[in-house]
Amino acid sequence: MSAFSTTHLVLVPCYNPGHKVYDTIMEARQQWAPVWIIIDGSTDGTGEELRRMASEDPGLRVLHLPRNRGKGSAVIHGLLVAARAGYTHALTMDADGQHPRQLIQQFMAASVESPTSMILGVPQFDSSAPTVRVVGRRLCNWWVNVETLWAGIHDSLFGFRVYPIAPLLQIMRRQAWMRRFDFDAEAAVRLSWLGVMPVNIAAPVKYFRPEEGGVSHFHYGRDNALLTWMHMRLFAEFLVRLPTLIARRRRTHIRSVNEETY
Repeated sequence: MSAFSTTHLVLVPCYNPGHKVYDTIMEARQQWAPVWIIIDGSTDGTGEELRRMASEDPGLRVLHLPRNRGKGSAVIHGLLVAARAGYTHALTMDADGQHPRQLIQQFMAASVESPTSMILGVPQFDSSAPTVRVVGRRLCNWWVNVETLWAGIHDSLFGFRVYPIAPLLQIMRRQAWMRRFDFDAEAAVRLSWLGVMPVNIAAPVKYFRPEEGGVSHFHYGRDNALLTWMHMRLFAEFLVRLPTLIARRRRTHIRSVNEETY
């Protein structure tokens, strides 16, 4: 088990995650400390057991939101508490067992090596992945690449990633979006606009069937509409930011050429 970190923590937002959350948290704790769970208004009884687990484990903490407010809202709540406690970076991951807990230390090490970057997981799908989700993800990623002038974000929706807390809070405090399913993609775009560079690491992802304990709160109509509205907003803002983004790309290219010369 990793030593207790005073800079990097794991944040696990959860809403009615089902019984797989217990294995997810135990395996995350085997990899890292501290691990914080944000219970986002769960009503399935998992919150009580998670609080019991935390009472027996000093490396585990539970934050509770009385009503469901969405993934982004749960994450920002955790980030605010973490920032006040002095933490500088947070790895976010889902509670449903889809994300690779065994890679937590690798992602944290990448963040320590490049603390001003966002460490983004790039999902490696197996046959369990629904085709419609994979195709939809490609479309979203294409839009994100346009909106960031191909700044190197390989996947915009995979929630297994490490954020530098300060710039993410700076972004989220400025506007009211990024509070639900739109959080992951919009966070990547806006951090890129702020100059936070991505570091991409391949990560396996597993989709579980309901009979295996899999729980999904993705709603095709509602959440795709939310993503469509998000990209409309981001693209409009991208057009305003375009001269600045082009200038930054030119400066980066010139700096890269100069470094190669010397």
